[in-house]
Amino acid sequence: MTFSETCNKIFIQTTEHYHKFDNVDATPENPYEEGTIEDLLFRKNWIDAVQWHLEDIIRDPEIQPDEALKIKRRIDSSNQDRTDLVESIDDFFMEKYKDVKIASDATINTESPAWAIDRLSILALKIYHMEQEVKRTDASAEHLEKCNLKLSVLLQQREDLSTAIDQLIADIEAGNKYMKTYKQMKMYNDPALNPILYKNKK
Repeated sequence: MTFSETCNKIFIQTTEHYHKFDNVDATPENPYEEGTIEDLLFRKNWIDAVQWHLEDIIRDPEIQPDEALKIKRRIDSSNQDRTDLVESIDDFFMEKYKDVKIASDATINTESPAWAIDRLSILALKIYHMEQEVKRTDASAEHLEKCNLKLSVLLQQREDLSTAIDQLIADIEAGNKYMKTYKQMKMYNDPALNPILYKNKK
């Protein structure tokens, strides 16, 4: 099984697992050993699934402002957790390939493996929800046709992205590409870097 196949299997299963609860406050049943790459992939997709539905909830035109603010802050916190997990996945690759001899003509990719894997996790959610739209019995034929076309594009996108991820990992393993990790350093979450936060501390 290729690495992308492992990712897709876990992302599909985790997305389906979330929808057994369909509740942003549900506690997941993670079947993987803590600290393994499978554990990281499971937790990554679970965060994405919860955040997907928080984004739906906050767009309710009837939502009360206080509730919307609470959800917005929860989304901000979730974004930080998501970033931290992506960086942990890149740490896995950095450790795994730390002894690879890098070719003199090796090149760097535009993104690290984990940020591509992040997009693969989001695709699993897009595909799941588009499949739900295709199965609707209360929607017009025009809606179903449009969703079927979108689903075809998403499935092709997953195939292409999966291939690209496997090729990138193979190139890193062979020393033909090298990777660097740059911490995101999100300033708005840091009380020492966000002027609104550090001004209020005075």
